[in-house]
Amino acid sequence: MTTKKVAVVGYNRIPFARMNTAYTEQGNQDLLLAALGGLIDRCHLTGKILGEVAGGAVIKHISESNLIRETVMNTSLDPATPACDLQQACDTGIEAAIYIANKIALGQIECGIACGVEAMSNIPFESSPRLRKALLKANKEKSVFKKIKHLLSPSLKDWMPVPYKGQEPKTGLVMGEHTEITAQYYRISRQEQDELALKSHQNMAKAYDEGFFNDMITPAFGLDKDNNLRRDTSLEKLSQLKPAFDKQNGTLTAGNSTPFTDGASAVLLASEEWAKNNNLPILAYISFSELAGIEYVQNRHNLLLAPVFAAERMLKKAKMNLEDFDYYEIHEAFAAQVLATIKIWENDDLAKEFGLEKALGKIDRNKLNVKGGSLAAAHPFAATGGRIIGTLAKLLDQKGSGKGFVSICAARGQGVTMILEK
Repeated sequence: MTTKKVAVVGYNRIPFARMNTAYTEQGNQDLLLAALGGLIDRCHLTGKILGEVAGGAVIKHISESNLIRETVMNTSLDPATPACDLQQACDTGIEAAIYIANKIALGQIECGIACGVEAMSNIPFESSPRLRKALLKANKEKSVFKKIKHLLSPSLKDWMPVPYKGQEPKTGLVMGEHTEITAQYYRISRQEQDELALKSHQNMAKAYDEGFFNDMITPAFGLDKDNNLRRDTSLEKLSQLKPAFDKQNGTLTAGNSTPFTDGASAVLLASEEWAKNNNLPILAYISFSELAGIEYVQNRHNLLLAPVFAAERMLKKAKMNLEDFDYYEIHEAFAAQVLATIKIWENDDLAKEFGLEKALGKIDRNKLNVKGGSLAAAHPFAATGGRIIGTLAKLLDQKGSGKGFVSICAARGQGVTMILEK
């Protein structure tokens, strides 16, 4: 069976904002609508029927079970454009791109949008089990007296909302606690982490100054730049921050870890024919991708290291080595996670511990996250994949040729890698 080449032909996002800052009044649909609206305007898609729009949010309200379709129906796309929700933690945005790309490659659709959004400032709270049961019982009663009786049964503590903590259900640890174990296990120093964080901010500040993001970001709700970016940070300032997860011996801080973030991104993918017929540029092609999982309950240091396996399998299929790329976009959930992953890829002994035959190759650090990474832009879970694909596609388009490597880790011990080519 002959498959079609899949091109990245358009991209847009809104500025990313730290939780409870610029987007405190906006929900998932508001943010995603702004990102999709900018893409539709930029690519002249008003009134068009697209093959499909796919994406999601990691954290949604119960009323948002059809978030993507509901949002699409509020855009200027033809309402006959179908849409679906999917979710895979921090891999959501890139998995949406793989989903759309596969349909284009198989000829099922000619074009589609992959998107992701996170409105952490409007995150839903959980209720205690006792309160939930009392409310359900009260709702069934016809007698006001009996309703009140059920509502009075929970204690005052039961009425308190349960905030989102982001813990791994199998371990009870949050990502930062797992990554603190990773840093200790793989001997990733505090200085190495701070140096990576500083470089991320410096690269993104330079990219803004050069105008790299001018045609990639739509201002939204009074914000025109990522507000997590710290132009004035330094190694000295980063070194003064206190540990965030292990208060006594930890090396992870607010400076070398990503914060909870609001934001949305969208990527337009298409066949070559559709792109040509709609006068849209082919920025790059998606050529390979691979998803992997990893055991992290017994080996708690491995939570965010599944890209080790994904990269190995993908590179074998592509018949490439790790050093064969012009650019590397590695999601910076934590500086320690990036450094540990690279250390394993580059070291024969560590690679063999993971069952790999040998190290995958070397990464030229001057080619890593050259326009800044998640430590600078911040990390709205489902929107990060789209940001990375858009950035890498533009880099390859500007260069005129080349290959780019993507790696994104995710909760529940999963990870995804991708190759873009021009």
